[in-house]
Amino acid sequence: MRIPEPAALLRPGSGPHRATFLELFFDLVFVFALTRISARAFEDLALEGGKTGWTAVTGGGKTLLLLLALWAVWQGTAWTTSRYDPYHIWLQTVVIIALVGSMVMGVTIPRAFSSMGLGFAAAYVAVQVSRPGILLLTLGRLQHRRLKLRMLITFSATGVLWLTGSLLPTDARVTLWAVALLLEYLAGRLGWPVPGLGRSTVSRWDIHGEHLAERYQQFFLVALGETILIAGLAYSRAPDDAARTAAFAAALLTTVLLWRIYVQRAGRILGEAVTRAAHPASIGRSAADTHLVMVIGVVATAIGYELVNEHPTGHNQVGWLAMILGGPAVFLLGRARFEYEVFGRVSPSRWVAVLVLVLLMPVLKPAWPLTGAIATPLVAAFAAPLVLLGVAVADARRAWGRPPEEAAPPF
Repeated sequence: MRIPEPAALLRPGSGPHRATFLELFFDLVFVFALTRISARAFEDLALEGGKTGWTAVTGGGKTLLLLLALWAVWQGTAWTTSRYDPYHIWLQTVVIIALVGSMVMGVTIPRAFSSMGLGFAAAYVAVQVSRPGILLLTLGRLQHRRLKLRMLITFSATGVLWLTGSLLPTDARVTLWAVALLLEYLAGRLGWPVPGLGRSTVSRWDIHGEHLAERYQQFFLVALGETILIAGLAYSRAPDDAARTAAFAAALLTTVLLWRIYVQRAGRILGEAVTRAAHPASIGRSAADTHLVMVIGVVATAIGYELVNEHPTGHNQVGWLAMILGGPAVFLLGRARFEYEVFGRVSPSRWVAVLVLVLLMPVLKPAWPLTGAIATPLVAAFAAPLVLLGVAVADARRAWGRPPEEAAPPF
């Protein structure tokens, strides 16, 4: 444990910059939290079978809102440990508060818009306010102190919206929480502007690129792990059923292909790309948005395969196709932007695959009510990995016999 002096709070410029055990422990909470996100979405799409059309859309929107709140907590913590010494006692305090708050948020997710809204909002606000508050007190006269003051003021203001919304009916709660998240996102994009205090320039933010890149990679693995966990739990309820076995196999194949497409090759050298960029914080912030899109795609895919495993012969619900085929499509859109961030280009196979997945939806939908026929959810479940396999093969062919491509970020 390092001496808790304000000057010691900055991350040292040399030495190892791997994620600490406490940060990895923090990530484990999100494995649980993401399963709660999936459980809530599954409840909207399957367990409450009468929910179709607009009701299913609004249910999905509310679940997405909760996922964005979780991401905001994780990302804020990851950026903090990337800018400051994660072995400092006050930084460890920040991470532990975020860990406990994230666990409370995860527990309350299934009933966040009913009986447990106050618990979810209070945990979120406590994490977001305590982080800049602790740093403001411990940074002393260092240059980042003014930035933390702006962040503290912003999160305190939006915290009023979060807590007020938790006491209101569902529609008003969703509105206030969405406005609060939007204000926080815009504040971060604009440098946390506050009247009388100005705003910060992103290019001046000091981060350790390799550490931040590793943290994004680790969260993506958390999302993949959640996919495997959800598929395994769903399959274990009836492992002797042939249709469920096929659905489980499709889920595993899809998960492997999502991993393969991510790591080839941009996922391996994100740290190098951040380091080479003229303004590492700019590519770091862009990579944050990109990984959020990819994680949303992976979580949607996990929900889709849970639906398939529970009901392999299907129901006539468009929302199912949106998860089974739309999840991989959203992932590929994020992966295309990720490729641009690292190499300054996008492979055509990404766009072709997204187009094929989108075109498959109207093709499969008309035959969906034919329960027991060939056109069942299992068809969509195997169509998605076949499309992803085409992308993986295209990536392998492009790299075959060539030296490893170096990062060339356009930032």
